[in-house]
Amino acid sequence: MKDKYTMTQKENIFLAKRNIIDAIWKSANLEGINITFPETYAIYEKLKIQNVDIADVNTILNLKHGWQEVLSTINDALTLDYICRIHSEVSKDEALTWGKLRTGQVGISGTNYIPPLPDEMTIKTQLEEITQLEPNTNRCIRLMLYLMKAQIFWDGNKRTAMLIANKEMIKQGNGIISIPIEHIIEFNTLLSDYYTYDRDNTLIDFIYDKAIKGIDM
Repeated sequence: MKDKYTMTQKENIFLAKRNIIDAIWKSANLEGINITFPETYAIYEKLKIQNVDIADVNTILNLKHGWQEVLSTINDALTLDYICRIHSEVSKDEALTWGKLRTGQVGISGTNYIPPLPDEMTIKTQLEEITQLEPNTNRCIRLMLYLMKAQIFWDGNKRTAMLIANKEMIKQGNGIISIPIEHIIEFNTLLSDYYTYDRDNTLIDFIYDKAIKGIDM
């Protein structure tokens, strides 16, 4: 798969900062939070806002902190400890625990797939296999999908997976991944199929074609 965008890291960081509120808004809606872009902007900028659930406000602020952590650590090594650090920002006061692997069974709505209990050594081995792939857009997408399906945390897996993938995308200058609001249903349908049958080709093509933003140089 050819990279859709090729930028310098500096250009990609600029792009991410310009689009950070949009990315947070889309990520929140992907989680089923019915929030508008103006509401997301107000929460991000710490403006007064009414009629928004405090839990939704917390989700937006956690995503803000997660993005800030990613952008300040772009060149840090991709390790399980790093992923846990990002999760601790994304899921603070939301998940049963944050920054730690889950210790019990979970299910995923819309599929009969049951993620196995996370094993630290297995996760590190699989991360190592992914990082051995050529550093490009395809590797970032596969990293994101692996973390989404593995469900290594109690909650916040999709948000964490997308942030981790975007860290690597930005590091390489390949753009940023965010699921457009109008394509959320299609994405969730393809993701459910991937969970159930481990079919990822159509999902990867969807992300490549519809969910990557960059700068046309």
